[in-house]
Amino acid sequence: MLKALVLAAALSTVAMPVFAQTAPAAPPAASIDTMATEISGYFEAYMQSAHVPGLVFGVVKDGKLVLVRGLGVMETGSERPVTADSRFRIASMSKAFTALAILKLRDQGKLSLDAPAERYVPELKGWKYPTSDSPRIRVADLLHHTAGFVEDNPWGDRQQPLREAEFTAMLKAGMPFAQAPGIRMEYSNYGYALLGRIVSNVTGMRYQDWIARNLMAPLGMKSTGYDVFAGPQEARALGYRWQDDAWLREPDMADGAFGAMGGVQTSANDYWRWVSFLLSAWPARDDADAGPVSRGTVREIVEGANFAVASERVAALGTPCRQPNAYAKAWRVIEDCDLGRVVTHGGGYPGYGSTVILLPDAGVGIFAFANRTYAGPSLPAMQSLIALRKAGLAPVRALPVSEGLNAAYAAAKMAWTAGDAEKAPLAVNMVLDRDAARRAADIAAIKGRVGQCAMDAPIKPISAMEGTFVWACEKGKVAGRVQRSPEPALRLQVLSFSAAP
Repeated sequence: MLKALVLAAALSTVAMPVFAQTAPAAPPAASIDTMATEISGYFEAYMQSAHVPGLVFGVVKDGKLVLVRGLGVMETGSERPVTADSRFRIASMSKAFTALAILKLRDQGKLSLDAPAERYVPELKGWKYPTSDSPRIRVADLLHHTAGFVEDNPWGDRQQPLREAEFTAMLKAGMPFAQAPGIRMEYSNYGYALLGRIVSNVTGMRYQDWIARNLMAPLGMKSTGYDVFAGPQEARALGYRWQDDAWLREPDMADGAFGAMGGVQTSANDYWRWVSFLLSAWPARDDADAGPVSRGTVREIVEGANFAVASERVAALGTPCRQPNAYAKAWRVIEDCDLGRVVTHGGGYPGYGSTVILLPDAGVGIFAFANRTYAGPSLPAMQSLIALRKAGLAPVRALPVSEGLNAAYAAAKMAWTAGDAEKAPLAVNMVLDRDAARRAADIAAIKGRVGQCAMDAPIKPISAMEGTFVWACEKGKVAGRVQRSPEPALRLQVLSFSAAP
């Protein structure tokens, strides 16, 4: 599970429930409306090139759905347009619900990520491991796809309707390994189906029912679920594959034991609530924590297993660059050269393809669902985010300046004014690294070069303990940096000044 047209849904600015992050208001509607044409164009171009019958996308910013559009049709040969209420299967984007369920149960003391998975699924106890020194599979290995299983997208996609009794028999029969657990990341739908079984076993509830009650219902996701035959069929976007220059209807798969790896069906008007809830976990703060999972736990979804790789970004996104990325907990975390930290996952399934991309440091996310096999619209989603960043609509949030950092900055100003670093509270390393006389000489030399400086520029925080600043001077600029030592009392382990022309 990896990864003309009818304009059906209008601009929306629906407010998020009470647990949404306190943040600046969404940009003016005119600004978003101006971007809507450009963003829609990216998805329209993708649909034409990828032969997609229908697609819906949404942009979430600061706890609101600020843009949603339906394109194309829910059923070929009909005039039923895709809308924000059309229901799509989102395939492997379902794994995010499974991972957060495991973390919530960990918080409740019902399981441990470091425990062997066989503690919660007894059928695994008789498994034969590939080597005599293989560690037992841990719950965390299943989360990170490091259990040693073979990549199984072609096979795993078709296991969705497997019955629980058949899954139990499969578990008892054992699993051949591609490598020993913990060697490397290899994507496994089977592993996430195992996590679903763990949820069922430790809660005493069917996995799908537990997710619906504990994650979806609290978020108001009323049209989201696993059984595609249970809801109104006229609301479903039917799935197709492109074959022999025509759309061929993909058979629907019933809900089953592999639902934890890819069974969710949802709509844009539901899914944005999930995206908004996840984004609301950033930044860390003291506000009331009212979501179904604590903010601190939600932020764990970006913590990977350190099996990082580098890939080349496609030229269609601008200047090609290398992107380091790693698989975390049902999310891939990427450091992009334009967007910074990107948290993303795709979904590919018979009849469907999807993508979701979060910029947690900006409070912005985008998602898209399509009704063509493996049509993951990640390219237009990334193009849209880059366009939003360039338009100033997805800036990285500025960090607050802590009281301690303000005090450190004041100490730096005092040292500069006096021409003596020792006028600031210095940590023990400072005079050992460079003696006080030489530091005084350094300050004097810079002052002689740049002249008088206005020290009114704000400090730019790197963290609550460290920051940089730039002062405008008579004959140039001074760039500086302060960093507190890891002591309760204010001590500077870094105090630096340098001249710039």
